[in-house]
Amino acid sequence: MTLAVDVISDVICPWCFIGKRRLEKAIAAYGKPVTVSWHPYQLNPKMPKEGISRREYRIAKFGSWERSMELDANIVSICKREGIHFDFDRIKRTPNTVNAHRLIWLSNKDGIQDAVVKALFQAYFTEGRDISNPKTLIDVVVEAGLDRGKAEAELNGSDGLDALKEASELSRRYHVEGVPFFIVNSKITLSGAQTPDMFVAAFAQASDLKFES
Repeated sequence: MTLAVDVISDVICPWCFIGKRRLEKAIAAYGKPVTVSWHPYQLNPKMPKEGISRREYRIAKFGSWERSMELDANIVSICKREGIHFDFDRIKRTPNTVNAHRLIWLSNKDGIQDAVVKALFQAYFTEGRDISNPKTLIDVVVEAGLDRGKAEAELNGSDGLDALKEASELSRRYHVEGVPFFIVNSKITLSGAQTPDMFVAAFAQASDLKFES
């Protein structure tokens, strides 16, 4: 019996990257088939297309650069325990993520969505690459296995925009107020980067509910 997990996230959310790693650990511990689908959520829906200076963005959001660095240090410490390397010093811009989400949607058609999501997280948080830049963005997803021609055609057209609207409807349906947000078998929900044990418990509960129905 395969469980289905829908993940609502944004690729510039550090807790979404942490949540992904913890979900992976949970799936490994669960030991049964689990399919994962990624759905877009924009933390900054009004972000300029080309993004903005990360320093400028963080000062406006948290009041000072010092406070931003304190929060970054806390995230880095947590990530080390999860085996993820974050290098905030390399990140110069906070990007608009619409096109990233469109390419995540496209990658699902080729069965490489999870790889593309991981590549985008790593490109932004570990390598400090500007995923607002179309060329950089395409390079990242191509490195993860997406066909370059398909990626370029996607960004030059309008496909994938409906996925953003559908994801907004999904978020409203489940009253999502922050990400990451996980939906297991359309029945059990978890908000935030839960521990692997919490995920496994949700898997078991969802499996029981499916069996009973």
